[in-house]
Amino acid sequence: MTLFFDIFKSPIGNLYLIFSGSSLVGLSFEKPHGVHFKKGNAPVLVKKELSEYFEKGREEFTHGIGFNRGTDFDRKVWLTLKEVPYGETRTYKWLAERIGNPQAYRAVGQALSRNPIPIILPCHRIIESDGSIGGYSSGIDIKRRLLEIEYYTKLAKRS
Repeated sequence: MTLFFDIFKSPIGNLYLIFSGSSLVGLSFEKPHGVHFKKGNAPVLVKKELSEYFEKGREEFTHGIGFNRGTDFDRKVWLTLKEVPYGETRTYKWLAERIGNPQAYRAVGQALSRNPIPIILPCHRIIESDGSIGGYSSGIDIKRRLLEIEYYTKLAKRS
């Protein structure tokens, strides 16, 4: 499989957009490495939508995504993240119930840690049942910053 990446400069640092053909298959906070990754140019739509997310509070992404890894369970968890509204949070337990497996909240957390397309599939919106922030594969500071961006952008939109 031929993969390429492009760099998107965001308020939270460089994001590395990883593509297989025209499908976005990864978004990383670290530069991809390995011989199968080439530098390329992301479709304009992806960068436009990410800019709108950070600057204007874009709530949905329309560019095609794909998965080149993950179990069926993982993919079900990742796709269900699209149901969490912009600027809001849900719990690991809520997500486990939503996928029809209410006792699997720990497995949900593990699946979220493997989410290949964070932000687009908003795993940062999932928190602990007690209201604490929970984990994030790219670090708690990035998770907190994404939640703050959404919260304050949503407030500004209401004004």
